[in-house]
Amino acid sequence: MLPLQSASLRRNLKSKIAGLKLVSGMASQDTLPTELILTHPQRSLGQAYLDWSPHPGAYVNFEGNTYAVLERRHRYQLKANRYHLAKIDLYVQAAAPPKETSLIGDRRVLGDATCRYNAHSELIRCAVNAAGPCQNCLHYEPRGFSRNGSQS
Repeated sequence: MLPLQSASLRRNLKSKIAGLKLVSGMASQDTLPTELILTHPQRSLGQAYLDWSPHPGAYVNFEGNTYAVLERRHRYQLKANRYHLAKIDLYVQAAAPPKETSLIGDRRVLGDATCRYNAHSELIRCAVNAAGPCQNCLHYEPRGFSRNGSQS
């Protein structure tokens, strides 16, 4: 079972592009076997032992390439009439790390979070200009006010 981490440590992990910590030999108490699976074409990239649990929207480096985590699935095993987390599958796609991010509370989101159209998501930038960049976007509107000055 993973030990509880402090809130500041979780924030630091989310705000950085994390690399996979490979642990040789058997898994230690604070690591879980994690398989990285490329979504298209679907194939296994390999297995590693992680000392943290990446969520969708996080970026991981594996064997010199950067991947965006799209989905995370847990695999459980029955031992002594109890289910225990045995393995994590990460479904990923090749991606360059985002250049534009904003901090909202304790998480990073893509694009300029002050824009009205920003999705406040780790996966999607906005509805109008999803590919970005936000800089010099013709559709930029500060959150809370429309172009005619009325509050939205």
